[in-house]
Amino acid sequence: MKILVTGGTGFIGSHTVVALLEEGHEVVIADNLVNSQRNVVTKIKRITGVKPFFYKVDVADKKSMRKVFSEHKFDAVIHFAGLKAVGESVQKPLLYYRNNLDSTLTLLELMKEFDVKNILFSSSATVYGTPENVPLKEEDPIGGTTNPYGTTKLIIEQILMDFVHANEGFKAVSLRYFNPIGAHPSKLLGESPKDIPNNLMPYISRVANGKLSHLNVFGDDYETPDGTGIRDYVHVLDLANGHVLALKAFSFNHAYNVYNLGTGKGTSVLELVHLYEKANKLKIPYVIGPRREGDIAASYADITKAKNELGFVPHYSVKDACRHAYLFEKKQK
Repeated sequence: MKILVTGGTGFIGSHTVVALLEEGHEVVIADNLVNSQRNVVTKIKRITGVKPFFYKVDVADKKSMRKVFSEHKFDAVIHFAGLKAVGESVQKPLLYYRNNLDSTLTLLELMKEFDVKNILFSSSATVYGTPENVPLKEEDPIGGTTNPYGTTKLIIEQILMDFVHANEGFKAVSLRYFNPIGAHPSKLLGESPKDIPNNLMPYISRVANGKLSHLNVFGDDYETPDGTGIRDYVHVLDLANGHVLALKAFSFNHAYNVYNLGTGKGTSVLELVHLYEKANKLKIPYVIGPRREGDIAASYADITKAKNELGFVPHYSVKDACRHAYLFEKKQK
């Protein structure tokens, strides 16, 4: 298949591009590089032997994106492009609504114009809001999101459902990720935000490599065994493989499908810190602080549907991810 990957130089996007190329797909990347680097394209080539097409473009810019669509005949779109930090979204809600919704609407309008009938969307477990029960199943209630980032994912899922309902022959798949971590074993690709990391794993890795003094743990008074938040940490290589597997869902009868992608197991923040220490034989200094607005106590996945329908089975452990993340960060300047 020839696939347009928006946000394809980002953390999850770049690993998915590698997985797609390794499966023989042709890939075109559209990314504005707001939180990634152009040299990721070269690194993808070093890993796969194939250099994907690359356009430096804002996906919300319809004129520029129309050029991309006019120069290629796509079979499908994988849509990663979007801002993704929970805490920042609480501080800058309008930025998140404008960026994440505009890019999606522009993309869907162009897909209709150029008759590109399949879209795979990078959604999130945040659409479940504050869960009543864990593990979370796809049929569990969604809504009641606790931050603007999660609300944009929720709205986009609804937009996709409405879009495929109104346009016969179009199909959409939403992949609800839990918490992606790790890096490519080559040490060429990983999570490398330009500023101080918003996500836990790259923050820990910078502390481990002496680039930050300590880790701030947001809250130890949740109703969990050790008081810190529990999440489902899934290796980015397993997540990338999940996208390749999810392409088969376009051949299913339903116009709209949704799948959880995680490991099915919860790990607390302090458990992750201790696993990281064991994996890399070092100590992570941390300070307990107040809860962060928008966070919840526990969230982890039931991945039965993805396993049964897509053949999705995670192969990497959290400890593997800790090791790969450390080695990737160690190589960064």
